[in-house]
Amino acid sequence: MMVKPHPQNFQRIIEIGLLPTSASKSVIDPSLREERGSEEEAVDIQTGMARLHNRVQNNKNIWQQKGVPIIASSAKKILMGSNKSVDNLMSKLPAKEDHQTKAFAVTRRNAMALILSGYIFSEVGSHNTSLALQSVGFREYIDTFDGYQLKYPQNWIQVRGAGADIFFRDPYVLDENLSVEFSSPSSSKYKSVEDLGPPEEAGKKVLKQYLTEFMSTRLGVRRESNILSTSSRTADDGKIYYQVEVNIKSYANNNELAVMPQDRVARLEWDRRYLSVLGVENNRLYELRLQTPENVFIEEENNLRQVMESFRVNKVAA
Repeated sequence: MMVKPHPQNFQRIIEIGLLPTSASKSVIDPSLREERGSEEEAVDIQTGMARLHNRVQNNKNIWQQKGVPIIASSAKKILMGSNKSVDNLMSKLPAKEDHQTKAFAVTRRNAMALILSGYIFSEVGSHNTSLALQSVGFREYIDTFDGYQLKYPQNWIQVRGAGADIFFRDPYVLDENLSVEFSSPSSSKYKSVEDLGPPEEAGKKVLKQYLTEFMSTRLGVRRESNILSTSSRTADDGKIYYQVEVNIKSYANNNELAVMPQDRVARLEWDRRYLSVLGVENNRLYELRLQTPENVFIEEENNLRQVMESFRVNKVAA
C-alpha cells in the first residue's frame, strides 16, 4: 500500500500479494565462469540454454500451426512444456554466493521469465502482437492529501510528470496505463456524482472529453468512437460511482499529401478501450482512467475490472 506523503506524514509501502523478482538482474555473466574455475559448468549451462531455446521453438511452432495467437497466457503455456529443461538447467547453476566467488543465484521463475522476455517478446513482438504480462497481485495506493485510493497491478510502474495526479503503466505495453484526475474545489461544488445526470449523460461527457484531448491537427486523421457501457454502483463506503467504457479507433492516411483519393489509403493507427470511474467527495469530481489496447483488454480484463472496483474517494481532513 503506497501512501502519497502528507506534509505531516511519512511515506509507507505495504504490498498486497508477492512482489515480482526482476529477471533482468539474473543474467549470466561470462566473467564469472573463470572465477568459479569451472569452464565445463559454463558449457553445460550454455548447452542447457540452447536445448531450452529449441524446446520453446518447437512448442511455439505447434501453437502457431494450430492458429492460436500467442499472448501472455499462451506464452506461459508454451514454457510449461519446457519445465523439465528448466529444471535440468537450474540444477547446473550455483546455488548461492560464497566468499571465494561471485556466483549468482537464479530462481527457476526468473529463468523462465528471462527466456520469456528474451525470446517470446523478440519473436512474437515482430509480428505486431501486443503482450501484457499478467500480474499476480496488486499494490494499494492511498492519497490521504487529495482523498482517494485504488489498487493497481503490482508489476506496473509509476511515471512522474505525466500531467495527472498519479500515473501508472504496464512496463511492456506502454499503451496500457491508469491515471487519476480531479476537479478543483474552488471551481466546482459537486455534492454527488449524480450531479452529472444519469450514467448515460455522464458517459457522453466522458467521451466528449476524450475526443477533445485526442484532437489532432494532422491531415487525414479520423477518429471513430463508441460508448460501450455506462453503469452506476454503490460501493462499500456508501458512495455512488459511475463507470463508463468507451472504444476509440484512430485512422490516418498513409499519404495525406497525395492528390488522388485512391492514393490516400486510411490505416488503423490504434484501437483502444477506455474505462472511467467517477466519484464525488470534498466538493470535487474524481476520475480514475484506465487505457488499454483492445487486443490486450481481452487478456487483462479481470485485472482492470479489479482496479475499477477498488477505486474509492475519501474525505480529506480540514
